[in-house]
Amino acid sequence: MKIKILTLFPQIIETYFSTSIAAKAVEKGLITYEIINIRDFARDKHKTCDDAPYGGGAGMVLKPEPLGAALEASGAEQYRTIFPTPSGRLFHQSYATELAQEKTLIFICGRYEGIDQRIIDLYVDDEISIGDYILSSGEVASLVLIDSILRLVPGVIKAESLVDESITSGLLEYPQYTRPEVYKGLRVPEILLSGNHAMIQKWRYEQSLLKTKKYRPDLLRKGN
Repeated sequence: MKIKILTLFPQIIETYFSTSIAAKAVEKGLITYEIINIRDFARDKHKTCDDAPYGGGAGMVLKPEPLGAALEASGAEQYRTIFPTPSGRLFHQSYATELAQEKTLIFICGRYEGIDQRIIDLYVDDEISIGDYILSSGEVASLVLIDSILRLVPGVIKAESLVDESITSGLLEYPQYTRPEVYKGLRVPEILLSGNHAMIQKWRYEQSLLKTKKYRPDLLRKGN
């Protein structure tokens, strides 16, 4: 998979792809990425990329000319183009699975009050919200989406590691424990030390149900 990211702050994106799982995926050739600096496409001497909104109001809006030029240079008319925004369609795991099937994805990192609507009308395929809250950085929102998608690309993470994860299984994940057996007076549940794998699976399922009922009962209603 190839990821193209349009941003005013390339260093934020570069840090992500140069560390941890993303860096290993790049090293293995499972993913490639391209960071496109929107400011490189501004035509005035000050490299201006934002302006006041028509109709008045607080904040600034990303201008269509440099952003449109950057999108055209990135091939946005050929590839699925995503704009993270609080006013978009709510993101979820099955949406991530769908996007993970694409060979190339383009992400627009918004800033300030957003981007000119004409850019959305002309180039954007998916407006996606990562939740009902506001961020000041489109880079952070884009990286949330990218991280969720890339881990589903075959080979990035072992397939068995994806099976029992929260949401993917339809329930929240059961509690996890590791050494030491006792920490600050709290012991690992005896069932996990028993070696009885059938009983361990049963315990884990029960714990997932309890946790889902407590924190995300809506998931249980969906299951019905």
